[in-house]
Amino acid sequence: MTGISIGVVGGGASAVCLVDALAGAKGGPGRITVFEPSPSLWRGRAYQVDSETVKVNATPDDMSVRAGDPHHFERWLEARERVLDGSYTVDPYSGARFAPRTVYGEYLEQTAYAGLAELRRQGWRVDLVGDAVTAARREVGRVRLTTRHGGAHAFDYVVLCVGGDGPKDVYGLAGTPGFTADPYPVSHRLRTIGADQHVAVVGSGLTAVDIVLALAAQGHRGRISLLSRSGVLPGVRQRHLDFEPTYLTRERMRSLARSGRVFSLAEFAGIVERELVDAGADPDALAAEVTRLDAEPAVDRLRRQLAAVDSPDPGLRILQRAVPEVGPDVWPVLGERDRADVLRSRYRAVMSLCCPMPPSSAAALLGLVDAGRLDILAGLRRITPREGGGFDITLSNGTVSGADQVVNAVNAAERRIPAGALPLVTSLTGERAASAHPHGGLHVERATSRLTADGTPDPRLYGLGTIAAGSLFFTFGVPSLVDRAVDIVAAVLEHAEPRRASRTEDTLLPA
Repeated sequence: MTGISIGVVGGGASAVCLVDALAGAKGGPGRITVFEPSPSLWRGRAYQVDSETVKVNATPDDMSVRAGDPHHFERWLEARERVLDGSYTVDPYSGARFAPRTVYGEYLEQTAYAGLAELRRQGWRVDLVGDAVTAARREVGRVRLTTRHGGAHAFDYVVLCVGGDGPKDVYGLAGTPGFTADPYPVSHRLRTIGADQHVAVVGSGLTAVDIVLALAAQGHRGRISLLSRSGVLPGVRQRHLDFEPTYLTRERMRSLARSGRVFSLAEFAGIVERELVDAGADPDALAAEVTRLDAEPAVDRLRRQLAAVDSPDPGLRILQRAVPEVGPDVWPVLGERDRADVLRSRYRAVMSLCCPMPPSSAAALLGLVDAGRLDILAGLRRITPREGGGFDITLSNGTVSGADQVVNAVNAAERRIPAGALPLVTSLTGERAASAHPHGGLHVERATSRLTADGTPDPRLYGLGTIAAGSLFFTFGVPSLVDRAVDIVAAVLEHAEPRRASRTEDTLLPA
């Protein structure tokens, strides 16, 4: 096999995983072109250059982009620390290290360029294009991409790595003085906030935690109100426990998915319960964490979970490992009614527990609460700009309070197509080269991440990351990106083999 061409739309963390998997597959030579219009090539929005106060919320072994090598990032981090003669403070509650996001972005950059160098060594041509792709057209045997500035590029295979969207302006405050629409990078966006001003942070996820900690680190003395509709904070990451699953393994779940049978949520819950019981966990305690999310005040839940960092019960750790590892395989075989029920009733709880904050972050939040400097409030209804400056905050219980500044920390819907990718996605769906998923993003085939139209997977079009979240549920964690990148590379290289390459799939497509 020689001379295949691959176009990669988007140059963030998912593209890094793809490049590294392709370099490791040694399937060349060929040509790869990466399109990324932003100045944060390889870093994406999440890992751009920023204050070291903003931390990755997972431990190094969970952030490796190298398939089969969970310690790749950890070794890189240790080497960096030796060169710079310093190290990052170990979390005093869990004994784990949580690297700054800006440092992880550096790792992504270096890994991407190392992967591209390896591809060049294997005979690949590598091109980086600083332009946005605005349209795609499926032609016989190829995909033609058009960029914002009129460029046209044809490829044998195209992978959409478009990432997630930015924060949503829920309360229509864009352009209002004192409103920060996007808090990243915090080192730049928050520096104009006065040290004694009352700041309302809208949202209660990891972004909101970043903002509160960044304000505290820059010497902010005024009151901070963390406001959202639900008041649900991320969970607190517990100390690591060694655990190897018996039932919730990739192999077992992929075998289950290949069977083609539709499984009920109750059947899958039974598998989870067997795993929990065999591991010595309390299934009822884990069920309570998921189902009683709104029954406990946010501060009480935060205190309880921080106190349970050293809990010997492995239930939460099992859930946190299972969702990203096997969720994309299990999700497509659940019945539609069960999937809708999870998204409606359990999604917030699962994401809170499976995307937890470092314990030291939880302790810092509680310290601010106890000092009277931080309020965590649920029931946010509206925010209204005041004449002359400032804002009125209205809660569902009728309480109205004021704030000098409002910082937007509303997490974008994980399954929403980013605004910058909408023209491209619209062109694909308009020509029936792809189909929109009712739960967000595009339909993709479970085993290969190929885009599907009318139920038929296209061997020349792929989706990696958030674009596939409607089909695969949990696609944005690094381990999930790595797994799916390996699947995509394997599918591309297998399809490109001369003895396997058939043009049958193109015969029904217009020239």
